[in-house]
Amino acid sequence: MNKGRIARAALLAAACCYGGTSYAQKAEVPMQTGKFEASWESLKQYQAPEWFKNAKFGIWAHWGPQCQPEQGDWYGRGMYEEGSNQYKWHKEHYGPQSEAGFKEVINDWKAEKWDPEAIVKLYKRCGAQYFFAMANHHDNFDLWNSKYQPWNSVNLGPKKDIIAGWAKAAKHNGLKFGLSVHAAHAWTWYETAQGADKQGPYAGKPYDGKLTKADGKGKWWDGYDPQELYAQNHPLSQKGNWDKQWDWGDGASVPSEAYCTKFYNRTIDLINQFHPDLVYFDDTALPLWPISNVGLKIAAHYYNQNMQLHKGKLEGVIFGKVLTAEQKQCMVWDVEKGAPDQMQPLPWQTCTCIGGWHYEQWRYEQGKYKPAWVVIRTLADVVSKNGNLLLNIPVKGNGSIDDKEIAVLNQIAQWMDVNKESIFDTHPWKIFGEGPVTEKGNPIKVQGFNEGAITQLTAQDIRFTQKGDAIYAIVMAWPENGEVLVKSLGTANPYDVKSIRKVELLGHGKLAYTTDASGLKVKLPEVKKSDMALVLKIRTK
Repeated sequence: MNKGRIARAALLAAACCYGGTSYAQKAEVPMQTGKFEASWESLKQYQAPEWFKNAKFGIWAHWGPQCQPEQGDWYGRGMYEEGSNQYKWHKEHYGPQSEAGFKEVINDWKAEKWDPEAIVKLYKRCGAQYFFAMANHHDNFDLWNSKYQPWNSVNLGPKKDIIAGWAKAAKHNGLKFGLSVHAAHAWTWYETAQGADKQGPYAGKPYDGKLTKADGKGKWWDGYDPQELYAQNHPLSQKGNWDKQWDWGDGASVPSEAYCTKFYNRTIDLINQFHPDLVYFDDTALPLWPISNVGLKIAAHYYNQNMQLHKGKLEGVIFGKVLTAEQKQCMVWDVEKGAPDQMQPLPWQTCTCIGGWHYEQWRYEQGKYKPAWVVIRTLADVVSKNGNLLLNIPVKGNGSIDDKEIAVLNQIAQWMDVNKESIFDTHPWKIFGEGPVTEKGNPIKVQGFNEGAITQLTAQDIRFTQKGDAIYAIVMAWPENGEVLVKSLGTANPYDVKSIRKVELLGHGKLAYTTDASGLKVKLPEVKKSDMALVLKIRTK
């Protein structure tokens, strides 16, 4: 970390105490001591565990009260943006935002059809090696029996410990358990709740973002302080670039010290209660960095506690986004809805979804889910580059997943039944792939969001993995001429593959092949076996 950035972080951390808040500042929960200290330099000792390198595939339930309206991601922010679709839907179904805010959505959420055991069992059937649950989102509502956030799912809404239910199901099904934490940004994310309509009968009447505990007397939320949820007793951010403000720059309102402390205590409480195998932060680097060092403290606490629970061996994983080269040594890099176009030296992960992050009813009605063949291509591409795939299946407000999502999952499971040996417990080969689309490159954007190229891959685009003496060539589509040409395995290949002794199509058996300077030529069966990627298992001497 350069000195200029350290100095900026120190100044911003000092500024972190401005801005009012309705809840009393509490002392920080003690941090677990051990090998790791709360500094980037100390966190550089981290190494990803072997189990994670071999796991390759996880499934995520990105589920909370924002799924109740079934109107898509960032509902708790968008419903206050006058004129937006979410604003219009909310006003029609709940009433004007000046009278019925996001807290009413929380009260409406009952999760009455939630069956965590059935859902996690299905995800395991699809090949998931780890399961992720969302512990809170930018809406600031905790989904467990939180000691430091009264606005939680045990007290309000479903009146259930959602995380405890997911944790029990993951353990029963033998899956590693992950938790995603998104609440650090509630301070600025909820700023739309400070607004008011600019036109119409409610023009100028404030939304509910500034309500206080006293305003709840005699109402369903009597005794609860809306500022503990919305955290809006502070000046608005200046107008600026949202991406830069996400990193707490460009005029973003800086959270108070009490807010930072409360976030720290909530997250430590979450870790201490559930001891997750993986923790995902929806933040650049770590939560509240660089305006506060609480994210560094949380990371050090988690690593030290995980080592204590595993007889001195670090078996835990933390994910962060938009990492510097130094930060990639401190945790596992997560890329949202995208992938680098080159193999990575360190393990990493992409997170994506078959729909929106939060459930969207229109997507179901219009059949707009990502099909299984795209998921499988994504998995092959990511694994060939030394990564893992975390796939979100949007959950309905009532806690169920719909029939079209189940159909996609069943197709993934069918592919895994035949081809899973090309994915799990494999390692990258000498190169990640070949083919016309592959060779064009697809540079990653700052945060990710370059996954669209997956749909453009052809039967000439191939991804490689390896295990023992086997090279797996995952061919992205069935070639129309019935022949696969693997250019990288020709007699003139530079990858030290001297000779090939056997070629199999997984799910079929041995195939005839020839090799020459142009590549390895494999004749496929006359009958097409699948509409998804096919896998050649190539044994070398």
